[in-house]
Amino acid sequence: MLAVFLVILVVALQGTAPRENDFPYKVPLDPQGIVELSWNVSYQREEVHFQILVKELKFGLLFGMSDRGDFENADLAVLWSDGFQSYFADAWSDQRGQLHMDTEQNYKLLRAQKTSEGLYLLFKRPFRTCDPKDYLIEDGTVHLIYGILEKPVSSLQAINVSAVLQKGLQRVQLLKPKISIPKLPGDLEIMEIRAPDLVIPGQETTYWCYVTELPDGFAKHHIVMYEPVITEGNEALVHHMEVFQCTTQFDTFPHYSGPCDSKMKPERLKYCRHVLAAWAMGAQAFYYPEDAGLAFGGPRSSRFLRLEVHYHNPLEFKGRHDSSGIRLYYTASLRPHDAGIMELGLVYTPVMAIPPGESHFYLTGYCTDKCTQVALPPTGIHIFASQLHTHLTGRSVMTVLSRDGREEEIVNSDQHYSPHFQEIRMLRKMVTVLPGDVLRTTCAYNTEDRTQATVGGFGIMEEMCVNYVHYYPQGELELCKSAVDMGFLHRYFNLINRFNDEEVCTCPETSVTQQFSSVPWNSFNRDVLKSLYDFAPISVHCNKSSAVQFPGEWEKQPLPKITEVLPDTAPHCEHRLGHLPTSPTLVKLDRGAANGELGLP
Repeated sequence: MLAVFLVILVVALQGTAPRENDFPYKVPLDPQGIVELSWNVSYQREEVHFQILVKELKFGLLFGMSDRGDFENADLAVLWSDGFQSYFADAWSDQRGQLHMDTEQNYKLLRAQKTSEGLYLLFKRPFRTCDPKDYLIEDGTVHLIYGILEKPVSSLQAINVSAVLQKGLQRVQLLKPKISIPKLPGDLEIMEIRAPDLVIPGQETTYWCYVTELPDGFAKHHIVMYEPVITEGNEALVHHMEVFQCTTQFDTFPHYSGPCDSKMKPERLKYCRHVLAAWAMGAQAFYYPEDAGLAFGGPRSSRFLRLEVHYHNPLEFKGRHDSSGIRLYYTASLRPHDAGIMELGLVYTPVMAIPPGESHFYLTGYCTDKCTQVALPPTGIHIFASQLHTHLTGRSVMTVLSRDGREEEIVNSDQHYSPHFQEIRMLRKMVTVLPGDVLRTTCAYNTEDRTQATVGGFGIMEEMCVNYVHYYPQGELELCKSAVDMGFLHRYFNLINRFNDEEVCTCPETSVTQQFSSVPWNSFNRDVLKSLYDFAPISVHCNKSSAVQFPGEWEKQPLPKITEVLPDTAPHCEHRLGHLPTSPTLVKLDRGAANGELGLP
């Protein structure tokens, strides 16, 4: 049949561990910390170098990427043993989870090294290939998958991921922007906002809230950097963390420490929503630009802070103590500019809704040219970071800057967005927004598992579409969002009543949410709603931090016109007529490993 060509690598055995600074980014892949991933990015070569440390390996390892973290239709690098020899190959899984050798071996094994810590596996892969079975590595969230083979297998084709018992998913941002570290001031001070030695609940998901306060008389300072503080041993359980500042609307807040969804949680905690810092697994320290800092303290801000920690504990470990949190670096030597945070996207309102059973339904919120013209300073603002946000059905988020009707650049985009992985991300390059520019934020949603319409709102089963952009110099504009005009939505309900047997009540006492729940979701009603959101006038919220709108006419505003869109950046791939037969790489490991096992004796 097909000839098999084995490429034998010279493998260093019993060597020293690779230098840690060669791989600056690191995450545990499994909840027990048995498999650890480190990586580095070369933008010049457009490659990612992966290093996996497996502390307890038996007969092989699966590692790869897929669209939403599924093990079917995945792009995989596979290390396996038949009990006598070990092999490495670039592979893919079909819709039944069956593995196949890839016709192009784009995962390249560079080194397999055994140390006292375990087995180090070093390999690389280009961002993009022209192989249709390969995952396109791009900015945004990447769903990584892993699996450990516990028995020898005769060949790659003998592996089906459904039979792999020890496997899981981890989300990271692989393509970290390469940003030079700004110079830090000499009078730097440190404050740690940490959980108070709590016991992590023995359940898969916990959001823990802890309220603390700044000292009395704490003057205005600038936060110039922050980083995570993770309790040793809990690196695989602490998924992400955020520090919020409370509103000045109240003089005091209860010192609560407990689950964020507890019925005992004080109602007032919902007024602690102004983000000061946010970290997610795999992220490093966050630095502000040298000429800006995030202000906190002083008479115009609240002394009360809320820490929120998301624990992901799928193995339901019990009795684990944790004091993780975020370490703030701040200075009394104020920088030239205060940094600000502005909300872009959709207003939190039920008039923006997603029908049930949709695989990709798009909603768009606008920060219009009329708002930026009146609200931004003449020299504009500079966006340096962004945090994208939806609730459970969000699948992608993108904000695009337009000027004079032409799309200029993408502010931030995540085509594999997950509501379970949210962090403030530094932009690869700063984006300048001038008066008269338009910022358009579009979210895609998947409601295939829902039977009722999903409306916009604050509840977790409702939806949002938000981009919190971090910028300087801070101005008065804090919220620049939109929603469809309410009058045109009423026209929609009246129209579908004319073409459907089931009546949607449009009487004044019926809420928009109730009206959407009464819509019979046939193809006509879905298409008309999509058209409504694409063409109907909008209500614009162009608000100051006081929630007062800037002067102007903001109701029944036309959608901003876009006459020229950005070019498609998809790689151009020539059609290939055929490929030479491919084969796995033969990996020579420690001869002392018993019975062909890859792990430590």
